Amino acid sequence: MTTYYVNDNPQNTPSKEHEVHTAGCSWLSLATNKSYLGEFSSCKEAVAAAKRKYSSVDGCKHCSPACHTR
Repeated sequence: MTTYYVNDNPQNTPSKEHEVHTAGCSWLSLATNKSYLGEFSSCKEAVAAAKRKYSSVDGCKHCSPACHTR
């Protein structure tokens, strides 16, 4: 199981998505506001959990590339 967080600050892109990161991701350390999502066996489960909080969500291309779509 992997621990996931979502960046509460949207990306500075037209889609304004909130990125999902693993606990050890260096990009997560740059997030000043983040929410704990939980422990999941895949980034897809973590993205689904984040979508309960935010409508526009994407996986980090560095730590969750399988869920990075934009």
